[in-house]
Amino acid sequence: MNLFGKKSYFSLDNPEDKRKNDKRRQQSEPSIPDGMWIKCNTCKMIIYKKEVTEYKLCPNCGAHFRMSPQERIAVTCDQGSFEEFDREMLPANPMGYPDYEGIIRKAQDKSGIQEGVVTGRCRIEGNAAVIAIMDSHFMMGSMGSVVGEKVTRAVERATREKLPIIIFTTSGGARMQEGIISLMQMAKVSEALGRHDEAGLLYVTVLTDPTTGGVTASFAMLGDIILSEPKALIGFAGQRVIQGTIHQKLPEGFQRAEFQLEHGFVDRIVHREELREELGRILRLHSLSGDCKEEGEWK
Repeated sequence: MNLFGKKSYFSLDNPEDKRKNDKRRQQSEPSIPDGMWIKCNTCKMIIYKKEVTEYKLCPNCGAHFRMSPQERIAVTCDQGSFEEFDREMLPANPMGYPDYEGIIRKAQDKSGIQEGVVTGRCRIEGNAAVIAIMDSHFMMGSMGSVVGEKVTRAVERATREKLPIIIFTTSGGARMQEGIISLMQMAKVSEALGRHDEAGLLYVTVLTDPTTGGVTASFAMLGDIILSEPKALIGFAGQRVIQGTIHQKLPEGFQRAEFQLEHGFVDRIVHREELREELGRILRLHSLSGDCKEEGEWK
């Protein structure tokens, strides 16, 4: 007999018994529903979701989580005052990008909105204003033709109605699926803001994490007053791209809101819980007669 030959193994467990044991073990283990916990990317803590308030702040370190336009409206606008513009505007596929329609549908399902920005008219502490809120959940807030068109229309409406405009920016940059059509939005929005400025009206930008690419290179940095949330990433190209181009190590915190404030690119960093009050104060200070409009419904 060859005692050192190839060995064979077999299980003494009955497959049916194994299945029952696995089922009993699963039933005895505590189940954690999906979405109950979130991780803070700043302090790396795992947080019970119910501990996060309506302002979407980390209870451990105070980091500002990204917000949807609906959440932003709830904490910024006076209750029931928001009226949305151009809700059903949808993009075409000007460059014939493969399955662009499918990409858009997936983004709509994820974000719950039709496109990457929500625009409308509201009151903030009683002051009338037009607002535009970009959404990082929709293709990382990329600026395509519809985003540019909706923001432009919002600016033009603010100009016609003699209202200030506030734009909450968040973006990974121009939308590559729309090519040059996307890049054209930079000039289009900027031109509309130029006419708004010529009319002597107020434009406030609120930079949120992240604000980069073509949005930073155009309307995000054109505000009469530029506010930012704490630690927001603000820049054009990414840090690794810049370092690879200039072959120099960049300072710690380069492109964060605090660095931008120190170097004069941002006027003030405002904690999210204080932002509504700050915007209300700015609107009151820049109102010619205590009202944002001399006549009509929004007096």
